[in-house]
Amino acid sequence: MAEENFYQEFEIFSKRTSSSAFQYQFSLLAPNEDMAFVLAQENFMRREPVADIWIVNRKHIRKMSSEEKMTLGRLENKDYRTTKGYGYLKKKWRKYEQGMLDEKEILSWGGERK
Repeated sequence: MAEENFYQEFEIFSKRTSSSAFQYQFSLLAPNEDMAFVLAQENFMRREPVADIWIVNRKHIRKMSSEEKMTLGRLENKDYRTTKGYGYLKKKWRKYEQGMLDEKEILSWGGERK
């Protein structure tokens, strides 16, 4: 029974520079956090530049329940919250610009000067 719980699952995140964001990399199995850290370092330090690594035990990650996931659905009348909801403005603006007077047209009203 003790062998079943020997390995724990860890999620590994890294970032390339101190100013970049963390990115998920992979999962790994390790007996403890320290060993997971060593394995994560071995995977990254040899291949690419790394500014920081995060090792997170999967059991400490809270997942959403099915009921909670249902609350993520968007309402149909909320298009104004996304950029596609403003698509009609491009047509409106084009129509407005076409109706505007340009400098050449305004100067032509004054007649020709000799």
